[in-house]
Amino acid sequence: MPAAIVIPARYGSSRFPGKPLFPVAGTPMLERVWRIAKSVAQATRVVIATDDERILAAARGFDAEAIMTSPDCTNGTERVHDAVQRAGIEEDIVLNLQGDALLTPPWVLEAMIDEMILDTSPDIVTPAVRLTGPALEEFLARKQATPASGTTVVFDRKKNALYFSKAVIPYMRKEGHAGVHRHIGLYGYRKTALARYVELAPTPLEQTEGLEQLRALESGMSVRIAIVDYRGRTHWSVDAPEDVAIAETIIGREGELLAQTSKTGGA
Repeated sequence: MPAAIVIPARYGSSRFPGKPLFPVAGTPMLERVWRIAKSVAQATRVVIATDDERILAAARGFDAEAIMTSPDCTNGTERVHDAVQRAGIEEDIVLNLQGDALLTPPWVLEAMIDEMILDTSPDIVTPAVRLTGPALEEFLARKQATPASGTTVVFDRKKNALYFSKAVIPYMRKEGHAGVHRHIGLYGYRKTALARYVELAPTPLEQTEGLEQLRALESGMSVRIAIVDYRGRTHWSVDAPEDVAIAETIIGREGELLAQTSKTGGA
């Protein structure tokens, strides 16, 4: 059961124009993400989906498959769905890997695909990390300072999501039971489920929490949680220009996720 990875990449970010093409430790951000996707064992196709000719040209410059999508796409999920149609993607499993997720370990993506291969019933799969010890303490401290940062998830015994929240759930009356799981914002879809999702209207809990994945739950779609381990790597993405220096510090400290060879400078 093959899988495709689609990387939505938009040039006109209000917070960081041209972000996908910005170099991080000498290699354009988009190229880093593409190379991560290409290293995923079960990925039979990797497509960059953009609405800008500059990104299209840059992607083809490092030999990526890239396609222009509609300028009317309002978010990355819609762009992925548009790319599925325009590129004629035949794979049943489609992963949405954001173009700024440059520190995503490939084994996290592989775990998502494995989850969908082993059980064909879930519509959507998304990863989460169990927080313990210092990682949990740091997460809770960050929540005190910026309550809207970070998302947690609870799930049933089959790892089907019950709820996602910006609040810390579950409330820890006693330790050592369910635990706190931080949600990682990556998504894999059955192709038919992706087509259904983009047709859904926003839902009340989604609008209240500001979490798009709640639209799927409120609409009766099944969301499977893949429990993943970052193996000592730091979870990070680039939302604003100041995040680049942090990403470069992480790379300098932890090393590259995989060998980088850039036509525009190398790392």
